[in-house]
Amino acid sequence: MPFSETIKEHTEDYWTKHFDSFLKPLIEESQELEAQRSEPLRGDILRQIITDLVICPVVVADLTDQNPNVYWELGVRQSFKHGTITIAQEETELPFDIGAKGTLFYSDNHLKNADFCRRFKEAIKDCLSYPDRPDSHVLETISGRGTLFEVFRRDEAMRRLDAVLSECDSNIALFSSYVEDAKNNQKYRSEKGRGEDVKDLEFLDSLLRSQALELLITDRYLDEDLEFYKKAERAQEMIVAVNAKVTFWGAYPSDIEKWVLEEHKNRGVLNDIKKQVLGAREKLQRRL
Repeated sequence: MPFSETIKEHTEDYWTKHFDSFLKPLIEESQELEAQRSEPLRGDILRQIITDLVICPVVVADLTDQNPNVYWELGVRQSFKHGTITIAQEETELPFDIGAKGTLFYSDNHLKNADFCRRFKEAIKDCLSYPDRPDSHVLETISGRGTLFEVFRRDEAMRRLDAVLSECDSNIALFSSYVEDAKNNQKYRSEKGRGEDVKDLEFLDSLLRSQALELLITDRYLDEDLEFYKKAERAQEMIVAVNAKVTFWGAYPSDIEKWVLEEHKNRGVLNDIKKQVLGAREKLQRRL
C-alpha cells in the first residue's frame, strides 16, 4: 500500500491511519496472522520487502490512487506465489491488466464497509485454507499452475493414490486371510492333537505389497502435513514386519501364528492409512 501522500486527500497520515485503524484490525481477526505494512523502497529495505512478498502466506495490495510502488510490489508477489488479495477505494479505475482479477472495493466512509469487511475476511480465510488456489495470471502462464499442467499433475497424483488404495485393499484382505489361517491351524491342532506337521496346516505364502506406499513416502507428491506422512511410514513399517514373519511361517508355524494373532489388533494401522489416503484423494479432486 502507499506509504506517503498520493493525492491531496490521501496524505501520509491518512495512509497510516487507514492501515492502523482499518486494515490491520480486520486482518488480525485471523489469530494466526500478523499484519505488516510495506516500507519505502531503498537499499536493504527493498530486499526485505521482496522477501516478505515471496514468503508471506497472504499479501493484500491496496490499488487506490494507482501508486507505482504498489503495482511493482504486486508484480513481484504474483511472479512467485498465489494468495494475493487486491482492494481499492470505490471509483478507483483499474488498468486492463488488473481488471480481470477480482478486486474488493471499500467506501471512503468506513461506516459503510460492512459488506467489504465480510468479503475481505472471507478472502483471507480462503487464502489460508487453499494456498495453492490460482489467483496469479503470471504464475498460471509461466508455470502452468491452475492450467493444463496442473490438471495433468493432479491426474497423475490421483492415479498414484488409486494404486495406494488398491494396495491397501489387497493388504487388508490378505492380512485377514493370515488371521483366518492362523485361527484354523490352532483349532486343527487342538482338535486333532497334532503338532508341527506342516502338511496338515494351512498358510499363505503371499506377501503384503508396499511399492505404491513407498513411492508416496519417498516422493511426497501430496501437499499433506507431517502427520500424514508419519502415518504412512507406520503402515510401511508394519508391512515390512509382517512380511518378515510370514516368510518363516512354514518353518515355525506355531510361533508365527501366535504372532499374527497378536498383531491382529494392530491391523487398524492399515485401515487408518487407507482412510487418510481417501481423504487426500477427495481433497485433490476438489482442487480444480
